[in-house]
Amino acid sequence: MTLKGNLALIGAGNMGEALLRGILHAQEMQANQMMATGPRLERLSGLAERYQIRTTQDNVEAVTDADIIILAVKPQIMQEVLLGIAPHVKSNALVISVAAGVTIGTIESVLGVEAHVCRAMPNTPAIVGAAATALAVGAHVSVEEVEVVKKIFTAIGSVSVVSESLLDAVTGLSGSGPAYVFMIIEALSDAGVKVGLPRYEAQKLAAQTVLGSAQLLIETGEHPGVLKDRVTSPGGTAIAGLHTLEEGGLRTTLINAVVAATERSHDLGKRLSHSDE
Repeated sequence: MTLKGNLALIGAGNMGEALLRGILHAQEMQANQMMATGPRLERLSGLAERYQIRTTQDNVEAVTDADIIILAVKPQIMQEVLLGIAPHVKSNALVISVAAGVTIGTIESVLGVEAHVCRAMPNTPAIVGAAATALAVGAHVSVEEVEVVKKIFTAIGSVSVVSESLLDAVTGLSGSGPAYVFMIIEALSDAGVKVGLPRYEAQKLAAQTVLGSAQLLIETGEHPGVLKDRVTSPGGTAIAGLHTLEEGGLRTTLINAVVAATERSHDLGKRLSHSDE
């Protein structure tokens, strides 16, 4: 156990459960340090049984003695949740939000301008411990607290620290990115079926190819262009396939997808900030 104090998870949905599981699996905390909240008793009972943590439907009960608070609620109800817990949050509590579009400033405006607030943007592979998470740090968060936040999210994958102004770009790339990759895997699987492979084998081969290629890139640190060139040979099969991808505008389409998702994230964030005024 390396993280001290008590942790309150406000909103025990899929992402919240992924965090609980990761923290416990990494032995960063013990179950008796953690309390989760949510609206559904059956969901909370299941979490308590699986992880031996404490659960409650009362957010105030959870945060009163909490040293770390993770806000994993929908952006649309964040203001209501913050107003409910604000009088009961310790002045030195570390508050971490995973709600898209809700700025550090918005959270500080309710909890207090000197609140210790971070934003985190993990993606759905957190469910299997393979998230890509970007962190943005508030002005009153100490170096030691940043390390605490890194430990929490390293338990479910990799972590990068960025400026808050870049979180819309993070949402467009890694936040929405799994959807793009799933579509690519589905298309590769369909292609495998078209050329004669059974569906199950085609999907298995496509998924493992994407997984293995990503792992090779991460572990070698090579530029993807270098690794791509190592697969191709003069007049070979890979270069023929790459030529077709270039004709189809794969690069441009993926770039445009990230740009569109980034712009949409920015628009949603502005809408949320205006609704709080």
